[in-house]
Amino acid sequence: MPKPLHRLCGRPMILHVLDTLAELTMERVVVVVGHGATEVTKVIQAEAPSGLQLEFVEQPETRGTGDAVAVGLTGFPESYLEFENADLLVLPGDTPLVRPATIAALVRQHREQDAAATVLTAVVSDPSGCSRVVRDKDGRPARIVDDPDCTAEELDIEEVATQIYCFRHDVLAPVLRRLAPDRTTGEYFLTSTIEVLHDAGYPLSALVAEDPVEAAGVNDRAQLAAAEAELRARVNERWMRGGVTMLDPEATYLDMSVRLGRDVVILPGVMLEGSTSVGDGAVIGPETRLVDCEVGAGARLERCSAERAVIGENAAVGPYSVLEPGTRLAPGSRVGPFFGRG
Repeated sequence: MPKPLHRLCGRPMILHVLDTLAELTMERVVVVVGHGATEVTKVIQAEAPSGLQLEFVEQPETRGTGDAVAVGLTGFPESYLEFENADLLVLPGDTPLVRPATIAALVRQHREQDAAATVLTAVVSDPSGCSRVVRDKDGRPARIVDDPDCTAEELDIEEVATQIYCFRHDVLAPVLRRLAPDRTTGEYFLTSTIEVLHDAGYPLSALVAEDPVEAAGVNDRAQLAAAEAELRARVNERWMRGGVTMLDPEATYLDMSVRLGRDVVILPGVMLEGSTSVGDGAVIGPETRLVDCEVGAGARLERCSAERAVIGENAAVGPYSVLEPGTRLAPGSRVGPFFGRG
């Protein structure tokens, strides 16, 4: 089972969610931590995007998503909830693919429809294993039904729910108190809030994500790999639109922390990790892996690997070379096959 600190494109999964929030206007972000709370908190504090006001609260027992949100509310001082029309977003830490524009659209629809709660949904061709969104005669969400509990008719519904919500702050705490524990697990599920609010007569809303992939959670290793591939594709597209040439983007692996200069050329089979930076006009690859390296402008690296190396401008490395940590190559120098150090 993937954990919050599993890395996607070089960053812990939960930080991708925080990256999304950092591009929006947030008064405060409360992170609910559970198992491994100390380690998770330390990593988030060290690597979280600047500008977010973070507060951490611990969920001592795993009692479900509804309980996690109730615990999260304790991270907001009452003064934050006294603002008129204040809204609270709820996002799980395992949805790294959601885009800022989608969250902004969710909040916008929530406010335009004066909803008590708005849930992000997606329409998928194969909804098996997902929670279905059941709408009432007016087209508003009436309840969210887990796959095992669906009737035969509900199993045909292709609209599925995410765990991403926008709640009006004055209804969230009361509805959480009205949740009943699951008969089997004893947990409190956030999905139940939709039915409770609907039955109480509150107006509800659902926004269907334009790209269903944004709604995908990461619950196993296969989904982790799929999320990695999607994020990597986004990173590569951003660099190519910025002027970097990639002969085979699907065979190019770049961490989000990598920095590339103008007119860099990346050949197939390249992995650039950590704080690696590449200067203008350099050619990297094929089959090259660099970790925390600095590559000067005009350098050429072919079928080689290096870690914590500094490679001068117009230097040439490879093929079949390994640069040991701490290597420093002078501008214009060349390292042939096998091992080299400056």
